[in-house]
Amino acid sequence: MSRIGNMPIEVPKGVTVDVSERNFATVRGPKGELAQQLSPRMNIAHDGDTIAVSRPTNGRDDRAIHGLTRSLLANMVIGVTDGFEKRLEIQGVGYRAEMQGKQLLMRLGYSHEVIFDPPEGIEFAVEDNTKVVVRGADKQQVGQVAANIRVSRPAEPYKGKGVRYQGEQIRRKAGKAAKVGSD
Repeated sequence: MSRIGNMPIEVPKGVTVDVSERNFATVRGPKGELAQQLSPRMNIAHDGDTIAVSRPTNGRDDRAIHGLTRSLLANMVIGVTDGFEKRLEIQGVGYRAEMQGKQLLMRLGYSHEVIFDPPEGIEFAVEDNTKVVVRGADKQQVGQVAANIRVSRPAEPYKGKGVRYQGEQIRRKAGKAAKVGSD
């Protein structure tokens, strides 16, 4: 029994949801428009301001994608109303970020600056030169862009320098141990 899949999705005012015959869902709202192909095996019932997802059988494959289909549709509704964001922190002497138009320009200890162009539907914001915010309507795209930024200089375990998610704990390692014994 899927607890997530059985929960109805509330559709707020100002959001329109269209589901075609092959379960191609299009959601429009104040933050934009999202479209995604959902599993054609699932039954999606749109009744006024709620959406219900049900599965045709209790088979293993249907149970596996029931909750997934509901979550994808719910994330689309949340994305066009509130949006999603990921926050990154930059730590290290001389490491900083700044906006250059719509581009994100970061100095991360390399001989060159690292520049990120935002894909369509994504926007960057920089707070205090060391905090980067990635915002957008598509949850998967926001997470992927944040991961791509983090890969440019992941936090290293000895001094903790680099780019990390806000609140991420880096397991620290001890450096070289002093030589024990004099001879």
